[in-house]
Parts: sequence; C-alpha cells; structure tokens
Amino acid sequence: KMTLSLALVALISAFGSSFQYGYNVSVINSPAPYMQDFYNRTYLDRTGVPLDSGFQTLLWSLTVSMYPLGGFFGSLMVWPLVNRCGRKGTLLINNLFSIAAAILMGTSELAKTFEVIILSRVIMGIFAGLASNVVPMFLGEMSPKNLRGALGVVPQLFITIGILVAQILGLNSILGNAEGWPVLLGLTGIPSLIQLLTLPFFPESPRYLLIQKGNEEQARRALQRLRGWENVDDEIEEMYQEDRSEKEEGQFSVLSLCTFRGLRWQLISIIVMMMGQQLSGVNSVFYYADRIFESAGVHSSSIQYVTVSIGAINVVMTLLAVFIVESLGRRILLLAGFVLCSSSCAVLTLGLNLQSTVSWMSYLSIVCVIVYIIGHAIGPSPIPAVMITEMFLQSSRPAAFMVGGSVHWLSNFTVGLVFLYMEAGLGPYSFLIFCAICLATMVYIFFIVPETKNKTFMEINRIMAKRNKVEIPESKELKDSFPRGKQEEKEVLSSSE
Repeated sequence: KMTLSLALVALISAFGSSFQYGYNVSVINSPAPYMQDFYNRTYLDRTGVPLDSGFQTLLWSLTVSMYPLGGFFGSLMVWPLVNRCGRKGTLLINNLFSIAAAILMGTSELAKTFEVIILSRVIMGIFAGLASNVVPMFLGEMSPKNLRGALGVVPQLFITIGILVAQILGLNSILGNAEGWPVLLGLTGIPSLIQLLTLPFFPESPRYLLIQKGNEEQARRALQRLRGWENVDDEIEEMYQEDRSEKEEGQFSVLSLCTFRGLRWQLISIIVMMMGQQLSGVNSVFYYADRIFESAGVHSSSIQYVTVSIGAINVVMTLLAVFIVESLGRRILLLAGFVLCSSSCAVLTLGLNLQSTVSWMSYLSIVCVIVYIIGHAIGPSPIPAVMITEMFLQSSRPAAFMVGGSVHWLSNFTVGLVFLYMEAGLGPYSFLIFCAICLATMVYIFFIVPETKNKTFMEINRIMAKRNKVEIPESKELKDSFPRGKQEEKEVLSSSE
C-alpha cells in the first residue's frame, strides 16, 4: 500500500530533482530571441563590434547543447557518488549544483556576461544528469514491488510538469520577455532549496543501508517508516538474499559490467531502450514544435499557446502511465508507444511534404505531433528508467544507471546537434529516420525484453539469466524467500502434485 512517508519522499525527490530536469529542457525555448539579443548587446558593449551571425549561431547552439553535455558528465558521476554518499546524500549534494547555476543565470544580465549562462547550462546539465539517474534508483529501491512501476514513472511525470511550467512561465505575457528572462532562468533554484530543507527528514534507501552499509537496524527503521507497519522481516530477508547472491559477484564497476556474461542482455537492453528513447526524435519534436506549427500555418502569435497545450498533453499522458503501468505492464506500454511514434513520424513526413499542395495537410501534421507526444509519454519516456532499476541487482545497479544515463545524454546531445543539419539536408524526410529508429527499437523489445511487473528483483534476475544462458547457482535459488511457514506448505503441495 502507499503510505504517507513513501508518497512524500517520492514527491519531494521528484519535485526537487526531476522537475528541474524538465524545466531546464524547455526553459530557453521561449526567451531565445531576447537572450540572443542580450548576447549581441553585451558583445557590442565590450568590443564595439556587433556579433556576426555565424558566431551568434555558434554561441546559441552552445547554450542549448551544453545542457545535455553536462548531463553526460553528470551520469558519469552517478556510480562513485551513490556508492559513497548514498542515494539521498547524492540528491542533497546535487542541489548545490542547481542552486549555484540558478544564482549565476539569474544575475547574468546584471553582470553583463553571457559566458556565465553557457557555464551555468553545463552545471545545470550535471545536476540533471545526476537527478535523472539517482531519483529513479532511489524511488525504485524504496518502493514495494507492487508500486515500483508507478513510483518509477513519477520522476518522468515531474519532468513533463517541469517542461510545462517552463513553457507557461515563458509566455511573452509572463516572463518570456526582455525583462523577465533572467528571473525565468533563475527560478530553477527554488525547488532545490525546498528539497535541501525537507529531504533530510526522510529515510535513506533501505537497500543501500542494508546491502552497502550493512546496517540492519537503520534499514529496518527506514522500512518501517516507509511501509507504515512493524513487521518488515520478509523484505529484510529478501534483501539479505539479494546480498548473498551479490557477495559472489562483488561490486560492479562499469568495465566489469560490460564484460560480465551474466548481465549481457540486460545491458544491451537498456542501451537499446535509452538510444531508442532519445534517437526517436522526441526532443526535436519538442525543440522544433514551434517551427512545425509555423510551417503548418498556425498564426505566430498563437504558436506559444499551442506549444503549451502540447506540454499539457504530455503531462496528462504520463500521469495516465503512472496508473496503468502496474495493470498493463511495462512491455505493452513500450511497444504501443513505439508503434504510435513510428506511425506518426511516417505520416508527419507525408503531411509536411504535401502541405503546400493540399490545404488540410497542415492539420494532419499537428495531429501527428500530438499522437507522437502521446505515444512517447506512455512508454518510451518513462519506462526505460524503471526497467534499469528492475533488471539489475543492487551491486550492478549504479553501474547500469551510469551506462544507461550516459547513453541517454549522449544521444540527446547528438540529436540536438545533428537535427539542424539533418533538417537542412533532408527537410521533412528527416522524420523517416526517426520512424526507422522507433521501429527497430520496437522489434528488439518485442523479442528480447521480458515483462517485469510485480516480480521481485531476484525473479527478474532469473528470467534474464535464462536468456544469458548462465546458470544461477543453486545456493542463490529462492530457498529463503518464503517466510518459514509457507516453506513446508509448498513442499506438501509439490509432493501432492
């Protein structure tokens, strides 16, 4: 069942960390012209020469793409930090990055320096890279197995809420104007401050306390608070079991993870899912939604409202995923999501091609964008992070998140850089590439990725072991997973069959 302290810890960690990831993805979209203008003025004041357009484009694409690059560096810090400082500790330390960047960005206009904005985008990226990996890990390790999927989607829900809030605050009438943009960029420090003040009152991940710190007393207290009842022996026992099975494998570093036969398919699966998630073009659909609508003939004054409504659809669909991921399962959502994405990309290509000749084609393009966003929000966006938590045991999980996170951010960075050139060269046909990537990912998931809902980490591990053609030694089998009474009952059953 969902207890108050579990709900609160999910909300605080998602609002303080994941929310800002989303916020900073879309925050520089609306005030872009005013910020570029500021770059120009500052440069003119300093040198007496205006910026030439090539250099301005370079500065702007740096401002945009330094964020995912920082995210990549943040992902590389996951493994050392979560093992040394714990999951909760990492989230708290991480807030310092965000607060520093927020102060720098908020004061950049007063200080008349645009370099600081580019630097802050790197720092915000590092923050987001850590947040996007540590929050799902933290929540996945704290939740009971029947709520793991739902709680695992919560970070993604807050990412979409962050995107939406940034879009709303970025409207010209609110903060997306010449005076307001430094405030818009600086607001990101507030959720961090709230998290810094509230999260210390909540427990650390019980799995971390027991398995990595070897502190059963603290783990038991943490579990009792999270579950709202006294008797947590079964879960403690399950963790000990996971711990024993891990003792034989030791702590994984990224290198040992990549060369270990027993985790081969899990590793390939998360790499494929993370690449599929980012290379399916979700960010270019978001970055360039304005442009797609403009070419579809939406009036320029109302474009920003259309973008906001798409952000809202994104939130609603992710919220839906929170409620259906436990009943329908992870696989169905991933497959359905990628089917919707690939088909809408294909039709979008058609729509963008024909809209100059066929008048209603522009509406078809808008519908495609909406279907695409719905498809991505129910599966490809939220599920991969849930699956990383589920497919790996405690010892390999931090390394797995580091690999998954790095792939996620590198792919994000690549799409951000390449899409402009791709669009210049291929025009509307660039969405066919995204269509192909969605299809390929879907086929892989269909054949390889198992359903993981409502299974313990050990059970999932055994399903994957069959695929890796590795025997799980008998000593690790689930001798002790049943509380003592059920064990006899089970033997009676099996002998009567």
